[in-house]
Amino acid sequence: MLEYRQKRLQMEPIRLNDIYSSLEKSESLEFRRVVCIGVFDKDRSIYVGPRSRSISGVAVNGYYVITPLMPVPNNPDSVQSTVLVNRGWVPRDWKDKPLEIPHDSQQHADIASLSVQYGEQSTWWRFWSKKPKIVEDQAPAITPVQVVGVVRGSENPSIFVPANDPSSRQWFFFDIPGIARALGLPENTLYIEDINENVNPSNPYPLPKDVNTLIRNSVMPQDHLNYTLTWYSLSAAVTFMAFKRLKPKKIQR
Repeated sequence: MLEYRQKRLQMEPIRLNDIYSSLEKSESLEFRRVVCIGVFDKDRSIYVGPRSRSISGVAVNGYYVITPLMPVPNNPDSVQSTVLVNRGWVPRDWKDKPLEIPHDSQQHADIASLSVQYGEQSTWWRFWSKKPKIVEDQAPAITPVQVVGVVRGSENPSIFVPANDPSSRQWFFFDIPGIARALGLPENTLYIEDINENVNPSNPYPLPKDVNTLIRNSVMPQDHLNYTLTWYSLSAAVTFMAFKRLKPKKIQR
């Protein structure tokens, strides 16, 4: 399983639009690196956690941020449908920090405006050939982002993890169909984890996942070896002490 993951992660990234054109299922794409272009709808971000992270040797609680990556109208390189992106880890106080509402709201309004204008373009094209050019000149500028991520699936939480509560926006583990439903998206929405390595030191958050952590499992083969050596050593020690304790003593005459 570890070799399979490592081999998949070492493959060249593929364009998400090529996946859609080949009708490849997301289950067969898990642990594949994909490249997708779109615009983040940060107002609809979901925080999953708390999840601790070691910073300078100190454990700090935080969350993973999942944000929808929206298509950009009239952009052939953009994603064709919304993608859920795990942008990375943020500290607890980052969740309560107010977002840049003016910028995000304006960007969201620009996307809506582009969608409306695109609809007008297709409607009026047959009646007025110059209409699309006017719409194109007046269309607001949207700066798309490129995300390189790894296709992943839902988590299998342990019995100690509480159940998610979508009504109060509390998410303790990654339930991709549930998160998609909460955002009004199809349950089969693709979910990827950002693995961007070019982190800005002045603004590191959200901090993307290290690709090496995707290879790890909850219990690695080395852990099994350590457990084996530990328990066999303890068993040998207890057996030796029991033998010394129960060994009949020689009676001196």
